[in-house]
Amino acid sequence: MEFIDLKAQYNALGSAVDDRIKAVLTHGQFIMGPEVRELEDRLTSFCGADCITVSSGTEALLIALMALGVGPGDEVITSPFTFAATAEVIALVGATPVFIDVEPDTANMDARLLEGAITDRTRVIMPVSLYGQPADISEINAIADAHGLTVIEDAAQSFGATYQGRRSGALSSIGCTSFFPSKPLGCYGDGGAIFCTNPDLAKVMREIRVHGQERRYYHTRVGLGGRMDTIQCAVVLAKLDRFEWEIDQRISIGDRYLSLLAGLNSIGMPVVRPDRTSVWAQFTIQVEDRDRIAAALKQKGVPTAIHYPIPLHRQPAYSDLCRVVGTLPNSEALSERVLSLPMHPYLDASSQERVVETLGNALR
Repeated sequence: MEFIDLKAQYNALGSAVDDRIKAVLTHGQFIMGPEVRELEDRLTSFCGADCITVSSGTEALLIALMALGVGPGDEVITSPFTFAATAEVIALVGATPVFIDVEPDTANMDARLLEGAITDRTRVIMPVSLYGQPADISEINAIADAHGLTVIEDAAQSFGATYQGRRSGALSSIGCTSFFPSKPLGCYGDGGAIFCTNPDLAKVMREIRVHGQERRYYHTRVGLGGRMDTIQCAVVLAKLDRFEWEIDQRISIGDRYLSLLAGLNSIGMPVVRPDRTSVWAQFTIQVEDRDRIAAALKQKGVPTAIHYPIPLHRQPAYSDLCRVVGTLPNSEALSERVLSLPMHPYLDASSQERVVETLGNALR
């Protein structure tokens, strides 16, 4: 059993992927080739905001902060319960990550704690749409608007999900996502995208990703090498034709997990709010004695993962760089209890039943 079965996906999409890659090898425009613009156009239509492809989800967040001029002396409010890239980019521009706690059932930013974290140094709120479900963006946007702040949604795990009928990534001033291979829409290397409805801001971000160039060898600002290469765009284009089907499969598989797991009273179940969907980038439960449970599952051939074992405010790289607002009991508890089960669009019912049966035996 695979935790994320990219081989099964390739078996379904192989000829389309091969044809797309062969086309790039034939025309030879490996950097900023025609597939880059084609993908941006298609993702703009899919998401509902102008798409700028970039070299990774991390670069997407970094470029967004650079475009806003965030730097030393500024603060960015975000979640401590996420992958390090979220705080990493804040530190890289010289700003201070400010951590507030997350909700215990969704693991997303608790919007009720935002007001108490805002200071005159706050520039950006960066909610993470964790595990595939958007955060409470309406509440977050309203607070940001009241204080003149910008919201950057870290949608690395939630691309394809909806919130009040709109796509994750196009819910705030800027949305950033990742096409890392294990993401709901992934390439075969690194890749990412920024979504923005402000054309002036989008222009700035397009220039930053090509070393700050307005045109060839004319640099209007400090930038970086942040382009998504043509072959990776070609891979995503091939996968995009099947993406809506894969989203439906993820939702169905998530629903089946919820149904199968309902009889196990000793686990904490993930919760999807009624006004949004999840693309289940991970299907993550909460258990006591996690290491023993994970070992028991592994022994029976069921792979698991932990997203994430140490919250960012306790990571050596960030503990002295961040500002923590209050205590973070939910982030602390989640880091000790979360366990992600196999999840991908090609996971069949019998495999899910095996996962849940093995988990039930381990719990007993």
